[in-house]
Amino acid sequence: MAVNHQQQSLWREVLELTKTAQDRNTDPLTWAIQLSSTLNSAADGDGPTLPSTELAHLLVSHICWDNHVPITWKFLEKALTLKIVPPSLVLALLSTRVISNRQLHPAAYRLYLEFLTRHAFSFASLVNGPNYDKIMNSIDDVLNLSQIFGLKVCESGVLLVEFVFSVVWQLLDASLDDEGLLEFASDKNFKWPTRPQDMEIDGIDGFIDKRSEHHEGLFRANTTMAIELIGEFLQNKVTSRILYLAHMNMPSHWGGFIERLRLLALKSAALRNSKVITPEALLQLASDTRGDLGRKSKTAPQKECHAVAFPGSLMSLAGQCNGTSRSALWLPIDLFLEDAMDGTQVAATSAVEILTGLVKALQVVNGTTWHDTFLGLWIAALRLLQRERDPSEGPVPRIDSSLCMVLSVTTLTVADIIEEEESELIDETEQSPSNLPKDKQAPGRRRKDLVTSLQLLGDFEDMLTPPPFVRSIANQAAAKAIMFISGLTVGNGYYESVSMNGLATSCLGNMRHLIVEACIARNLLDTSAYLWPGYVNASDSNQVPCSIATQMSGWSSLMKGSPLTPSLTNALVVTPASSLAEIEKVYEIAVNGSDDEKICAATVLCGASLVRGWSVQENTILFIIKLLSPPVPADYSGSESHLIGYAALLNTLLVGISSVDCIQIFSLHGWVPLLAAALMPICEVFGSSIPNASWTLSSGEEFSCYAVFSNAFTILVRLWRFHKPPLEQLTVDMPLVASQLSPEYLLLVRNSKLASFGTSPKDQMKSKRFSKNIKFSTDPIFMDSFPKLKRWYRQNEECIASTLTGLVHGTSVHLIVDALLTKMFRKINRSGTPLTSATSGSTNSSGSGLEDVSIKLKVPAWDILEATPFVLDAALAACAHGRLSPRELATGLKELSDCLPATLATVVSYFSAEVTRGLWKPAFMNGTDWPSPATNLSSIEQQIKKILAATGVDVPTVAVGISSYCLLCELLYLLC
Repeated sequence: MAVNHQQQSLWREVLELTKTAQDRNTDPLTWAIQLSSTLNSAADGDGPTLPSTELAHLLVSHICWDNHVPITWKFLEKALTLKIVPPSLVLALLSTRVISNRQLHPAAYRLYLEFLTRHAFSFASLVNGPNYDKIMNSIDDVLNLSQIFGLKVCESGVLLVEFVFSVVWQLLDASLDDEGLLEFASDKNFKWPTRPQDMEIDGIDGFIDKRSEHHEGLFRANTTMAIELIGEFLQNKVTSRILYLAHMNMPSHWGGFIERLRLLALKSAALRNSKVITPEALLQLASDTRGDLGRKSKTAPQKECHAVAFPGSLMSLAGQCNGTSRSALWLPIDLFLEDAMDGTQVAATSAVEILTGLVKALQVVNGTTWHDTFLGLWIAALRLLQRERDPSEGPVPRIDSSLCMVLSVTTLTVADIIEEEESELIDETEQSPSNLPKDKQAPGRRRKDLVTSLQLLGDFEDMLTPPPFVRSIANQAAAKAIMFISGLTVGNGYYESVSMNGLATSCLGNMRHLIVEACIARNLLDTSAYLWPGYVNASDSNQVPCSIATQMSGWSSLMKGSPLTPSLTNALVVTPASSLAEIEKVYEIAVNGSDDEKICAATVLCGASLVRGWSVQENTILFIIKLLSPPVPADYSGSESHLIGYAALLNTLLVGISSVDCIQIFSLHGWVPLLAAALMPICEVFGSSIPNASWTLSSGEEFSCYAVFSNAFTILVRLWRFHKPPLEQLTVDMPLVASQLSPEYLLLVRNSKLASFGTSPKDQMKSKRFSKNIKFSTDPIFMDSFPKLKRWYRQNEECIASTLTGLVHGTSVHLIVDALLTKMFRKINRSGTPLTSATSGSTNSSGSGLEDVSIKLKVPAWDILEATPFVLDAALAACAHGRLSPRELATGLKELSDCLPATLATVVSYFSAEVTRGLWKPAFMNGTDWPSPATNLSSIEQQIKKILAATGVDVPTVAVGISSYCLLCELLYLLC
């Protein structure tokens, strides 16, 4: 009680001192010195510590409104400057009194805005001061922040974030109310009073009618200044970071805030008349509340931001400022993307399906908004592209497949997530008694969050640089936006003609432009995205050529009926289709055109539309698969398979999709099972044909059934780990089909997919993306339908699992083995002794007879594949006995692959197994005539150990040297 009495006495003394100084018009500095002396003398007992929260309450109460005179405001300003009272608390106290009375007291509102300008952008003294927690708790009591925002954590750092957010929001509501715009806000539950609650509206209106011209001018100026202050809060390095914390941790409140901000930008006359900030700049600042978080920035503001959100306030709050912690939330996406790009594995499941499930799970686990989730997804995809753009090692670039991941797979993932929410909204509306038509449905929250995430993506400039060979496409995307803003039609023809006039070369496009175009193509965005602040450089709009409208692109010519000539084909091969209708047109030609037109159409489908037609990629893939399975003509009556008649078309398609990137693109979209099912009949038919005839294309190129078979078979065996070493099988106690991909497994997945597709709501949504011309038979397919393929597969598995046996003298297989060996080594085997005699015990035959057989070797490809393991076994045995040198062995293997390229699959499979078994004695290559990896093994081992050591894995030292199966290692090195 004694303490309370002393404090009351002190505050009475302070109040008397202030009133006396007020009456005498005392200099504010003199008043401040006297006040400090009074407080310090009281501190000898149990007086307040400075800055004093109690004094802040006292002074603001004294001024508002009985002593609303210039001298008292000067007293308050001096107390703020000298840190006698805490500025943040004073601002909070004034906001509750001044903002709601700004129409009655515009001078007080102007002074409040001036105080904000001077004291609202630096928090170092507050955070590091002695009364930080006490001050923040006082602010919470004044503004009811904990109750309004509902955050469970009420530590000082969190309260400071809420306080800054509340200051800006109060300014926003006040500015909207000043211009009569607040009534347009959809949320009528206002958090902050904008007018006095204890005064009738009539009273206010009566006062407003009597305002002087000066009063009215000050009122308008205040509105403009408040709006400009909002822009300063969004732009300042410290407060923008604090507002970003509010954005991330109070998403529902932030949504209402952004809605009001957009309303202000759209309708505010004061904002349009401001000489400091424009509506577009304000919206840009709102989307850039991260400030420089995604870029290099100064250390001091970051330290202040760290101080605001103490470690232990909110984990998520602290994570926003240091960047790396936030990225760690999305690390599983990075890991999945990297794993999906592993070229040695081909997935049977769509990366879109897996990624969709992963993103949805992470959103729940991390407790993040969909805006933040989408942003994390885009950034992870861009990081993948950065890693693939300049690979540190590896002979095969994967830029096209990584772009597929960014612009097709990721876009489809976002589309699945958004369509899932909006389909649920439609279902709810249909069940509502007052439902609206489906085409009138408002977009879901996730679609709006996608827009925000893409707007913020522009902050990450260092990650948006496109790979060199798609830079022109990115520039065209930027040029397309400029043309739209300039009022020109942006049809596909105009879009392609941009580069001809040089506009695209002057427009600096980046990956965000390509992502936005991909989203527009998927109906996730509309062309209003071109109007986003900063999306295009306004100065480029003056460079739009006037002659664009007179030009026509290759695709436009095709759609207008131009025949698919070789010159038009060449143009379409390098330019991706931009619409499904264009791809459907090409497919129609591939089905119904002349023989030459069919070849041209197949070439177009396997060109840029497959690898870079990100908006039509999955349809292009399905059209190619459909063409690889041509139906039996209605009038067909031949004895051989109808596929023989399609040899030229099939070979063109197979060559077109044979690259590593193309197969990876098929894999990412999940169509490997359908591709495998289309390849198996081709392999069965052409592998069973005797190469007595060949075909000639219009280009003059000749090819045989061996070429068609090898192209199809090589792609097919790449769809699973056909050369899996036996040790891996021994360590996995499960059936072979379950432990790895296999032909049987791919067919089972294919059968399951087609049988169940379209039955679930998710499939029904996806089916809307596919062309109506794409229809596959749902009849199941099994390996028994392909006996030759099944027999080879079983033999391949046996060769992997155990050493080779079973070659019987005098059989057709033995004759083919001898013929192949003679063909491979006829230049060096002058003795005429068959190499098979070393292992198979075959009798000698005349050299001339074997050579004659090898030259006239005309047997089905499957028969050659059946004999190949025995050929390899005999060749290795001859090498081990000194009858062949390593170089001669490698030369012979090249002869074998030239005869039938498909044999390379067996070579790799068989040698991989033999390397694992380690049965062969040392055989050294000289490293001069042939590149040998032996000299690099030591350095490679040290590099591997260094990498593993960095992860904490201790690797024992192993003696460096050439193993007993060095020959096989080197041959694999050469062949693979």
